[in-house]
Amino acid sequence: MPRAIVCLLDSVGIGGAPDAEAYGDEGANTLGHIAEWAAAGKADRPGLRAGPLYVPNMDAMGLGAALKLSTGVVPPGLSGAPKGGLFGLGREISKGKDTPSGHWEIAGVPVPFDWGYFPQTIPAFPPDLVAELVSRANLPGILGDKHASGTDIIAELGEEHIRTGMPICYTSVDSVFQIAAHESHFGLDRLYDVCRIAFELTAPLKIGRVIARPFVGEDRAGFKRTGNRRDFAIAPPEPTLLDRNAAAGNSVFAIGKISDIYAGSGVTHKLKGTGIPQLFDRTLEAMEMAGDRAFIMTNFVDFDSEYGHRRDVPGYAAALELFDSRLPELVAKMRDDDLLVLTADHGNDPTWKGTDHTREQVPILVFSPALKPGEIGIRSTMADIGESIAAWLGLAPGRHGKSFL
Repeated sequence: MPRAIVCLLDSVGIGGAPDAEAYGDEGANTLGHIAEWAAAGKADRPGLRAGPLYVPNMDAMGLGAALKLSTGVVPPGLSGAPKGGLFGLGREISKGKDTPSGHWEIAGVPVPFDWGYFPQTIPAFPPDLVAELVSRANLPGILGDKHASGTDIIAELGEEHIRTGMPICYTSVDSVFQIAAHESHFGLDRLYDVCRIAFELTAPLKIGRVIARPFVGEDRAGFKRTGNRRDFAIAPPEPTLLDRNAAAGNSVFAIGKISDIYAGSGVTHKLKGTGIPQLFDRTLEAMEMAGDRAFIMTNFVDFDSEYGHRRDVPGYAAALELFDSRLPELVAKMRDDDLLVLTADHGNDPTWKGTDHTREQVPILVFSPALKPGEIGIRSTMADIGESIAAWLGLAPGRHGKSFL
């Protein structure tokens, strides 16, 4: 009986979407620019990596070919000559370039409404919202109240946070309200409680997520975010692939931040992990546990959070190579009727201006021992991914998207 595994490479876009200009992202190309940078040998970080991008397993699945389909160019280090599986690209029809929109659409539910956003002003948050949060959470006040990079604002305000007990609140061009606090000085459970209150207050504004960003360390030089991040997210407006598979009596394994993104809906098994190696381990463990018609979905967040947002090109290149080096382990565990899908939710070009996501097309790489190789072309919605998986698992078609299988 069939099973399906999705490895979502968070932010690994392959070139600007047709509407990228409307988002200020015309010319962005996360994977292509990383490959060009690596081949040029620009300021490689000593001891980390050197030379052209080396991802032979994803290239064999069609990564280079998908990039050529998207941009007309095969970047250095990729062949553009797939050896097995199906390849193509997906275009997002949901508005925005945020995490929930991409994930929901991949699971068959494009976002039918406009998200709320906070203005790029200081302060960024409505005064009445801040006042209510401070009152209900019994806080002495908040710090930040602006658009910022998470690591930068923790370095800037972390010591003051420890001294005053005021959490650090910030946002970005995405529909988010983020709260950073020290795990021991402020308390992890207390941070989660504050985030729950903030989620109640921001939900009427259609803010997609409130994100708890715990950190440790005693001074600016030693502050480090931990793996205890938690997303409090608005639930999808209709049943996703996860809900549909669970409703059919099948298992749904959500690994990494997947459960948070879907507000826990449709999840039967939740596995946490930090870092690409551990998330890959959890995926292999889920494959050992999963029975017939199970759906496994893993978000590999480090591409986005550790390297894209931080504009760390060599780190991003090394992370891609690390992920690629472990793909044979996953393929070796596949049954003859298992389906593997590699894709992404948006871009985050580390060579691009700013520190935020980029509106890009995403790769769709599909492999199964039971499938003949070929091209699936340009998919007009990422919901085609979810509908293809639904068809593979024997589920009835949904309202959005069409199967390419």
